[in-house]
Amino acid sequence: MNIAIYCAFDTPATIEYAKATIAYLEKEGHPLSLDKRLIDHLTEKSKTYDLFNPEDTIDSKIDFLFSIGGDGTLLRSITFVKDSQIPILGINTGRLGFLTSLQKESLNEGLNKFFKKKYKLVQRSLLSLQLSSSVDSIQEFPYALNEVTINRKNTTSMLNIETQIDEEYLTSYWADGLIIATPTGSTGYSLSSGGPILAPETKAFVLNPIAPHNINVRPLIVPQEAVIKLKVDGRGSDHLLSLDSRIVTVSNGTTIELKKAPFSIFTVELEGDNYFKTLRDKLFWGYDTRNRQ
Repeated sequence: MNIAIYCAFDTPATIEYAKATIAYLEKEGHPLSLDKRLIDHLTEKSKTYDLFNPEDTIDSKIDFLFSIGGDGTLLRSITFVKDSQIPILGINTGRLGFLTSLQKESLNEGLNKFFKKKYKLVQRSLLSLQLSSSVDSIQEFPYALNEVTINRKNTTSMLNIETQIDEEYLTSYWADGLIIATPTGSTGYSLSSGGPILAPETKAFVLNPIAPHNINVRPLIVPQEAVIKLKVDGRGSDHLLSLDSRIVTVSNGTTIELKKAPFSIFTVELEGDNYFKTLRDKLFWGYDTRNRQ
């Protein structure tokens, strides 16, 4: 099985577990492709490895990508995987690790499960972005796995975000910003802003205003087939637009069109793990001392 190993950061914990993962895979005889930034941290530099640049597109010969880090690393890895449909196994060396399936404390046990095929693949929808005036830094990969967010920039004044759904006027949000979250992203920024939790397979998106100046505005769930159009006005000349961890500045008045991307990302869920267990264990969802399970 051809495995690619990706690390967004070279923290001590990430390097430690990257080395341990490489040692495991080499012992089992699996061909490896390594993030080229890892090579400087390996002891046996005389070995010949296939190296890749994470800014390029993944090689089609790869069967799985191992993302070593936290949720942010997994999100960054989608810009490398793109529409290849190569599944991602997240190995958590960070703090929460909500999206990652394998915890660093049980690395060998988790890898044993994986290579015994004790896992399933979770299909995750993405948002596709189109702007009326292009921004080069996001044109190459205008997609988000977690959310697309509009935020104010260099001002304390609210934004006015005119919103349409399938060409029908919805409302103009007077708020600090607006989050458009996928089911995957419903447990991220949107959750912190009072949004609902959607299971990964839910065929819907969430529109969630940030600090709306109107008590009768609430998060709204729309079908994945919906086309969302936004236009921002405010006292400044521009605002911030983020796609997961990537942030750009966009001029006010730019039309922002969002819809479901034409491809999905697949992540690995190991046997014994599941979405609802993760909700309980990591977000303490439904935690109550009366519940004994």
